[in-house]
Amino acid sequence: MEVKKSRFACFFGNRGFFPTSLIAQAREEIPRLLRSWGHEVLVMPESETRYGAVETLQEGQRYANFLRENYGKFDGVILSLPNFGDEYGAVTALKDANVPIFIQAYPDELDKMSPNLRRDSFCGKISIMDVFQQYRVKFTALKPHTVDPNSDRFKQNIDYFDRVCRVVKGMKGMVVGALGARTTPFKTVRIDEVALQRHAITVETLDMSEIIARVKSASSTSDAYKTKAQFLKGYASWQGVPDTAFDTLVKLGVVLDEIIEAYQMDAISIRCWTELQKQLGISPCVLLGELNNRMVSSACEVDIGNAVAMRALALASGKSPALLDWNNNYADDDDKCILFHCGPVPRSLMTDEGKVIDHLILQNGVGEGCSYGCHVGRIKPMNFTYGSLLTNDGKVSMYLGHGHITADEIPSDFFGCAGVAYIEGLQDLLIHIGRKGYRHHVSITEDWVKEPLAEALGYYMNYNIELF
Repeated sequence: MEVKKSRFACFFGNRGFFPTSLIAQAREEIPRLLRSWGHEVLVMPESETRYGAVETLQEGQRYANFLRENYGKFDGVILSLPNFGDEYGAVTALKDANVPIFIQAYPDELDKMSPNLRRDSFCGKISIMDVFQQYRVKFTALKPHTVDPNSDRFKQNIDYFDRVCRVVKGMKGMVVGALGARTTPFKTVRIDEVALQRHAITVETLDMSEIIARVKSASSTSDAYKTKAQFLKGYASWQGVPDTAFDTLVKLGVVLDEIIEAYQMDAISIRCWTELQKQLGISPCVLLGELNNRMVSSACEVDIGNAVAMRALALASGKSPALLDWNNNYADDDDKCILFHCGPVPRSLMTDEGKVIDHLILQNGVGEGCSYGCHVGRIKPMNFTYGSLLTNDGKVSMYLGHGHITADEIPSDFFGCAGVAYIEGLQDLLIHIGRKGYRHHVSITEDWVKEPLAEALGYYMNYNIELF
């Protein structure tokens, strides 16, 4: 499932004694470039104001009305300054936009510095930021201070801002499912639902008994069952898995899809042991990985906090997330460790399709043949962003950092899906995790995206963010 690129509203600032040609150039240039990069664009009609830009209080009010009329049709605003730009007109227009705002200023050219040619956007951008700060209007400002829209650096700015907007939009009003009660020993995943709600995240809870009952009554002849069975057969290797276990996993997959659709869940966290093993004879690991592969962030062990973190990471990267344990040292290398879990790693992050087996660890508690569903494989070499989320004293906190999954070998008999992670300063990070009370879990996604993610969550959404 592909994350859709952000839709932008374009704003053009003006100060009347600058050449009108500068506005005309920007109105043609910036929307054209944005559309060529896959973004939908809203532009206020040129006839609404002088030159189609905003300078005065009245023109700012017209632009604010334009945004109200198009509420919900844009994810961010690009405030372009072809020239100095009027601060009061801009803040009047955008103070109630309620989305991220990126301020872009055109650069002057050294051979065009006469009064009838130069822009002075360099100075104007500082003034706009000053007044926005006075009005407490949040905005994104990136390097370089002035940037040509036709440059690679502007394209990189838009890519960054796109990620910020995706996270802000996707996290506001998100719904996360808690499927089953937290397992008693796992006090490590306790969460404050009210703190999440105050950050616009709703937790919907369902009892595991209801899910098990729905699985037991599910039909093996329904279209949903047939579609799910066909898909899962191609998703991983099922060699050696009994037909009864495969049948039950398919039914659980159908039930999870139905619940996610009914409650419009963006993420789920599930009680994965030991009721499912004792009553259904399965483990849900491979199903969670498949959901993650579809960008439905899915955590095991009812780790609601990391289900939320996975959602944020996936929105920033546009790629699937995974939930892993901080699990093993890697020999005596201070900056390497083994990240692992029983199987909620998406296929897109694995070196191959992997194999579904009986859960070798849970066998010790429930017996052999009662926990098929563990997905064994290896995580592919890649750059990744990691993070984890907790609530404490009503606040939502998250640490973020970058790492790399290496091609280092892991013993062939190592259980589950795992990879060797290189993280510079790992030992300091682990001490920080312990002292701050973060989870034993860590969420990851492919690529390095901690900066736009931190800006979206920390600056725009008031999370407490710690960067590594």
